[in-house]
Amino acid sequence: MLVSSLLLLIVALLGAPLFAVIAASAMFGFYSAEIDLSIVAIEFFGLAEMPILLAIPLFTFAGFLLSESNAPQRLVRLSQAMLGWLPGGLAIVCLAVCALFTAFTGASGVTIIALGALFYPALKGAGYRDDFSLGLITTSGSLGLLFAPSLPLILYGVVASTSIDSLFVAGVLPGLLLVFVLAIYSYWRNRSLYVAWNDGSAEELRHAFRESIWELPLPVVVLGGIYSGYFAVSEAAAVTVLYVFVVEALVLREIRLAQLPDIIRESMVLVGAIFMILGVSLASTNYMIDIGVPERLFALIDSYVSGQASFLFALIVFLLVLGAILDIFSALVLVVPLITPIAARYGIDPIHLGILFLATMELGYLTPPVGLNLFISSFRFDRSIVSIYRSTLPFFFVLLCAVFLIAYVPWLSLVLVQ
Repeated sequence: MLVSSLLLLIVALLGAPLFAVIAASAMFGFYSAEIDLSIVAIEFFGLAEMPILLAIPLFTFAGFLLSESNAPQRLVRLSQAMLGWLPGGLAIVCLAVCALFTAFTGASGVTIIALGALFYPALKGAGYRDDFSLGLITTSGSLGLLFAPSLPLILYGVVASTSIDSLFVAGVLPGLLLVFVLAIYSYWRNRSLYVAWNDGSAEELRHAFRESIWELPLPVVVLGGIYSGYFAVSEAAAVTVLYVFVVEALVLREIRLAQLPDIIRESMVLVGAIFMILGVSLASTNYMIDIGVPERLFALIDSYVSGQASFLFALIVFLLVLGAILDIFSALVLVVPLITPIAARYGIDPIHLGILFLATMELGYLTPPVGLNLFISSFRFDRSIVSIYRSTLPFFFVLLCAVFLIAYVPWLSLVLVQ
């Protein structure tokens, strides 16, 4: 067993696909226990019995359609018209737009690459310091994962067998808290900076509103439908993709029909990767439960952790390290099945645990030395990784305070659900 585990670890470090490593570990475990290996295939194809998974390809495709259109530019102009007069207003616009964009795409890297080209020169031109601008865009890339219809929220609900509708509602206040604390910090850092990015006139606001008239109903209808209970998650996904396609391809014609095959292929590559990892992880999770891994972990943790408060602290530290070395989708399917039963024994609500997990994983994207956002930003803006470290550290500590607040004030996650 030890030899096989070391071998799998070496294969993973050499760059083998994650789904292959997970599948191999599950198959070896079942083989060692003399269990028919067909159980792995049964678990994998059991995904077909989860109707909620229909939402993942639909929301992903809608997010890719939005990123290929001019919707981000229109949203930026409208936000600037509303907040451009405020000291630090453009930075607050960046936070809000990136959070909304990440909620629909579910990927921080896409946000940094797509919106960084818009915001970085705008921030520089408006007089913001270079280190602040880099830190803001790098940090903003992972905001929005707590807002519906975020793919990590959906995936957490599937893996943890938790109500996705409840997770969508529970993520509202913690998600707003993360955006709010960064907005306050951005205002404070730039309180002496006043640049009339636009004149804030009614005419500018009217033009920006007219440009964005087709996109504005999208979050209201879709998110309002989910939060009110009028739409199921899969129904909201279908409405979203239909609306985005009609508007961007048929009404505004910013996406040519000839582009659709490429957009579909790119979006479904991401979906396929998620489903492959999720399918084999179900088999691996069942094996770990069968051999009592959660119970052994609880016994180990219980010998060092004295109660709920210390468990939450240890969990945050663990997730920060995890977020620095794993993407959020991999971390979800690998770790959530293990920590969920342990957290339950400490009396932590599963909804609260899900929100804390995702909020901390957002912060993990910024954790040196290998946080994903740090490398994406370094590549995108052609800066040394050390300079990106320095620029993001203030934002990291501001968000860390907010994450501890989410951890130790479960009311933030549960009040709207209850």
